[in-house]
Amino acid sequence: MRFRHKAAALAATLALPLAGLVGLASPAQAAGSATATFQKTSDWGSGFGGQWTVKNTGTSSLSSWTVEWDFPAGTKVTSAWDATVTNSGDHWTAKNVGWNGTLAPGASVSFGFNGSGPGSPANCKLNGGSCDGSSVPGDQAPSAPGTPTASNITDTSVKLSWTAATDDKGIKNYDVLRDGATVATVTGTTYTDNGLTKGTDYSYTVKARDTADQTGPVSGAVKVTTTGGGDGGNPNPGAEVKMGYFTNWGVYGRNYHVKNLVTSGSADKITHINYAFGNVQGGKCTIGDSYADYDKAYTADQSVDGVADTWDQPLRGNFNQLRKLKAKYPHIKILYSFGGWTWSGGFPDAVKNPAAFAKSCHDLVEDPRWADVFDGIDLDWEYPNACGLSCDETSAPNAFSSMMKAMRAEFGQDYLITAAVTADGSAGGKVDAADYGEASKYINWYNVMTYDFFGAWDKQGPTAPHSPLTSYNGIPQQGFTTADAMAKFKSKGVPATKLLIGIGFYGRGWTGVTQSAPGGTATGPAAGTYEAGIEDYKVLKNSCPSTGTVAGTAYAHCGTNWWSYDTPATIKSKMDWAEQQGLGGAFFWEFSGDTANGELVSAIDSGLK
Repeated sequence: MRFRHKAAALAATLALPLAGLVGLASPAQAAGSATATFQKTSDWGSGFGGQWTVKNTGTSSLSSWTVEWDFPAGTKVTSAWDATVTNSGDHWTAKNVGWNGTLAPGASVSFGFNGSGPGSPANCKLNGGSCDGSSVPGDQAPSAPGTPTASNITDTSVKLSWTAATDDKGIKNYDVLRDGATVATVTGTTYTDNGLTKGTDYSYTVKARDTADQTGPVSGAVKVTTTGGGDGGNPNPGAEVKMGYFTNWGVYGRNYHVKNLVTSGSADKITHINYAFGNVQGGKCTIGDSYADYDKAYTADQSVDGVADTWDQPLRGNFNQLRKLKAKYPHIKILYSFGGWTWSGGFPDAVKNPAAFAKSCHDLVEDPRWADVFDGIDLDWEYPNACGLSCDETSAPNAFSSMMKAMRAEFGQDYLITAAVTADGSAGGKVDAADYGEASKYINWYNVMTYDFFGAWDKQGPTAPHSPLTSYNGIPQQGFTTADAMAKFKSKGVPATKLLIGIGFYGRGWTGVTQSAPGGTATGPAAGTYEAGIEDYKVLKNSCPSTGTVAGTAYAHCGTNWWSYDTPATIKSKMDWAEQQGLGGAFFWEFSGDTANGELVSAIDSGLK
């Protein structure tokens, strides 16, 4: 996926503020008489800026304040201002300085800090009282109950059990949460949830409430799949896959969120989502963008289910929105994709110990906070034993198959394991550089990236369609077509049903072009919204409408610009071809390039029966 390095870079520079409202109460005041707002003011990947604002909402003055919070391991304050900040391990304390300790009623004061690591503040207190404004000053909130265990799972029910929480004043009852929403309040430590849908994934957590009606932190999550659902790998056994990539950086400059899958109508028409990207570094799978992934707070109008995030919920961001999407559309399966154009450089080091790498990926994807969100893992290595953004000069041809074998051994037979792979079908090309045939024994399917064959990285042209289905007279490079790629994989022993055709929801273009037909000369890349030489379909369909087709793909000549891209009509012809070839379905890069009513997703859906 050649163009993703520019888009990924935007994630580090376009981070939006995170506002988490935290109520504060001191022992000298009634609960709710002071509040604090934590705001993540910036995020540059390896670090972030944070700010606390303390406000006196009571009727009497505050003479001093001390804010305490916990960071997860690996997150810390590196510098601070307008407060004295100290720590004991992962517990942090900020005290007012001499000039800002007194707060009259209605007054507020802020202090800021720079931090490193992926985490956000939790378990905050002011002057020893609870931070949410709902607790009794001096009364300890309950501990988290034990992670529930599931038993007696049927098509429509499951029994949950957990170990009790502790509290200094005693436990009153427990809230049972299904997919983040409370479904029952019980006094004991067991609950049977009925009325479920067969063959559906659910996530359960529990939180305790004490006799003062304070709630404690949420337990770990247990993932439950009800029986009667058939093949866990495909929601409709025997049907083709219709899968799209959702990018974590799309929530920034593109302002594209999980809810857009609902409003566009696309969620009804897909079977799978690849969430892109997690990173590969230090021989491990790691989080790609912690803020977008699980920290960004969504308001009610931005949220899939119309419910706003709260400051103290255990999971926010895209992961929580995807959880809500699955609750609304239980047929959708979600895979966590690692690597991509920018982060493929970590794979050669990781595959030196395939088993350890696979375990690290399993530990991350199946983290209890979001284990119920993901149904599979996608590995996007560009490219094993070949060159992409960088060249892999250390891996042997069997490194790729060793990695996939280790993934299958670690994740088990029921987990989806896929890979995005090269579409270079030329003699001695990238498909020939790795053992994709052997690796196919361990995967569910390959996402064959049948796009980006040609583009304005060749500044003077010749102009050529970036996603040709078949060859044509004058094609700049033999073997750079969808048909050639699929034939090459089949010759390696990959079953047709494990091959997905790829569709780009964007175009590639040149400027300084006088010739309408393909093969013209150019002076450089055409201007694009985010990167020169590339533009979303939703823009091109109006700014530079199609003037012809070549090799199953549309092209457009407008002024001195020349673009190639797929339209609903060319997608339909590609889907017909994919069915004739017996392929496993289609995937696309990526959702935000489509129109607001999802017309390209609709073309894929109607083209695959």
